[in-house]
Amino acid sequence: MPTAKTFKVEISDQAIADLHQRLDMTRWPDQLTDAGWEQGTEIGYLKELVAYWRHGFDWRAQELKLNALDQFTLEFDGLRTHFIHQRSPHANAQPLLLNHGWPGSVVEFLELIPRLVEPEKFGGRKEDAFHVVAPSLPGYGFSEPAHESGMHTRAIAARHIELMRLLGYERFICQGGDWGAMITRQVADLAPERCEAIHLNMVLAAPADANEPYANATEAEQQRLEQDAQISRDGMGYYKIQATKPQSLGYALHDSPVGLCAWIAEKFQRWTDCDGEIRNAVSWDTLLTNISWYWFSGSITSSMRLYYEHRQHKDPVRRIEVPTGAAIYPVELLRPPRAWVEASYNLVHWYEADSGGHFAALEKPQAFAEDLWRFREALRG
Repeated sequence: MPTAKTFKVEISDQAIADLHQRLDMTRWPDQLTDAGWEQGTEIGYLKELVAYWRHGFDWRAQELKLNALDQFTLEFDGLRTHFIHQRSPHANAQPLLLNHGWPGSVVEFLELIPRLVEPEKFGGRKEDAFHVVAPSLPGYGFSEPAHESGMHTRAIAARHIELMRLLGYERFICQGGDWGAMITRQVADLAPERCEAIHLNMVLAAPADANEPYANATEAEQQRLEQDAQISRDGMGYYKIQATKPQSLGYALHDSPVGLCAWIAEKFQRWTDCDGEIRNAVSWDTLLTNISWYWFSGSITSSMRLYYEHRQHKDPVRRIEVPTGAAIYPVELLRPPRAWVEASYNLVHWYEADSGGHFAALEKPQAFAEDLWRFREALRG
């Protein structure tokens, strides 16, 4: 049986110096004088953010935070997987598989994980505790990318099921948002005998009757559907590119830290509950830690390739019968009506947050943890 190896994030001084030199040598494009964020990342904001990345951001301090969590790598089925494995001190803790998405990473979970492993320190109870396993998806961060096609969400789900088995967890709960939501759904579909329940903070659901999509949807839910459709029309250009030509885009983002920063910062500006200013939802230190995670690991191209793989391989879409919890955050890309979710899942827990967006675990770690505590209580009931 393969053995997990301890892992520490240790970026060399040379790599940091190279980043700084590239930031110093940036060749800036022009921008229309009357343009804001409508055509992409606004140049004045980006220049300020990049200046902070170069002169104010302390990667070593963030490295210490990352290494405060227990990290490992494990090679199986020909690929090395990086993951956080934070065990709770409580004997009754529930194993929990946390799945991130794009352009996020396990950085999303740095404030959440302590709340899950020792909830009594954050207003919860010992009975709410989890043992947390948070893998970096294949080709993300320090997880090795696939070398041949076929690493789609269902294949990743199969790998994560095997990872949990290798770690000794025969039964577990699975949670995810973004790609992590799709992976979580596939985990439940592939291994319902092992996956006790799932929790989603980006819920993928369809109406029971495609001819009557608004049936049983409230007026507020109908308005949300219309808003989400507008996002799909105006804000999905990145998806089309990454699902068709990720390699071409990858040359630019892999070589230019400013290009990478602009590409990811735009998503945070649009997808977080920030009212136009990212720092209202996520600090620049946190944002740049996530961006630096992609930069230092050289993983942006392989991470975007998942969009292409997903386009080539359509996952089965069946009703999920394992108990399911759904969290709807107000600034999320997909916010289906409850009736749609009930038609697609065995829904046992429903939570509508009053704030938060696409990166909910990062934006609202306390509220996110409290929702998971309530979900576990619902499962007991």
